[in-house]
Amino acid sequence: MKRRGTSFAGFAAILIVLLLAAFIFLPGFIERSMNKVAPSNLLVSERAAALHKTLLIADLHGDTLMWRRSLLRLSDTGHIDLPRLQAGHVALQVFSSVTKTPKGQNYDANSADSDNITLLTVAQGQPPRTWTSLLQRSLYHAEKLEAAQAKSNGQLMIIRAGKDLATLQAFRAAGGKKPMIGALLSIEGLQNLEGQLANIDTLFDAGFRMAGFAHFFDNDVSGSMHGETKGGLTPLGRQVLARMEAKGMVVDIAHASHAAVAEILSLATRPVVSSHGGVQATCKVNRNLTDEEIRGVAKTGGVVGIGYWDAAICGGSPADIAKAIRHVRDLVGIDHVGLGSDFDGATTTPFDTAGLAQVTQALIDAGFTDADIAKVMGGNVFRVLGQILK
Repeated sequence: MKRRGTSFAGFAAILIVLLLAAFIFLPGFIERSMNKVAPSNLLVSERAAALHKTLLIADLHGDTLMWRRSLLRLSDTGHIDLPRLQAGHVALQVFSSVTKTPKGQNYDANSADSDNITLLTVAQGQPPRTWTSLLQRSLYHAEKLEAAQAKSNGQLMIIRAGKDLATLQAFRAAGGKKPMIGALLSIEGLQNLEGQLANIDTLFDAGFRMAGFAHFFDNDVSGSMHGETKGGLTPLGRQVLARMEAKGMVVDIAHASHAAVAEILSLATRPVVSSHGGVQATCKVNRNLTDEEIRGVAKTGGVVGIGYWDAAICGGSPADIAKAIRHVRDLVGIDHVGLGSDFDGATTTPFDTAGLAQVTQALIDAGFTDADIAKVMGGNVFRVLGQILK
């Protein structure tokens, strides 16, 4: 009996060690396998480097909050952290809250019946309230960003209102070795409302100022480009749109079905953004916007954010990014295009955020003027946010 007890205790100890090892190492392993850099090796000229340092740069989409990694420490994993934002001269980073993704995720058709994120929340040791509630996952992401701000020694500021945007711009204009980075909270798919319109107010109170209506599956607010039915807005979705505009939240059409995009653009009274993606004219993928949709975004006064990964630009180089940007410029004008990296969103990109000067170089190579580059790299996004945030 004693030997059996000892054997059981030994087995239990081994099991505990294995579980602890999985808890410690598995999340990092998962992220390293999904968020990669395949270097483009584009050389940045002295002219491009000098111009880049003068720009007010904004990125409309990054999924960093999904991962168990300190936002404040330099990492060799993923694409975004505070030191790399500073190295890339980024002024404003939009941080998205990803709450659910389907198994077998693809661009064509996904069911809402499965979820990859639940296992990730458990493996990362997140609070149990996040294991079963999509709303709580977003609230936890907001808490993570709040904690990072508190520990950043004034180098990170959450943007909630127009006055915060003005404060950020003033700090950036003053310069300094460790410039302040603005952080704006967004939502990737309003499935986190859990069917309740009042949860828009809950999320707004937690600091969220932007939201995309759908992610990789249809939900009770909107159809998705990648859903099974790909329908338009639901009655709840139309209520959500009105409530978001009234509260001063940015409406994001990324991932929404083409039917929902058309409906949002017809109903919107404020500028609309497509936070991250590409354009079908240069990369014919279901995920990307048609010329008609680009014109619709521009008509609202909004911005199309161009991503950096293959399915957005059908390539893996800064020149491919510049090609998509040039198409939007030529179609609707320079005021309606910006950056939407999808960094840390299970993507492979030609650089991380420290390497953003490669985009500046690619735009120079494509014949963009310095003034136009300033608009693309962030000026247009700052304009739109200034018009919407209260």
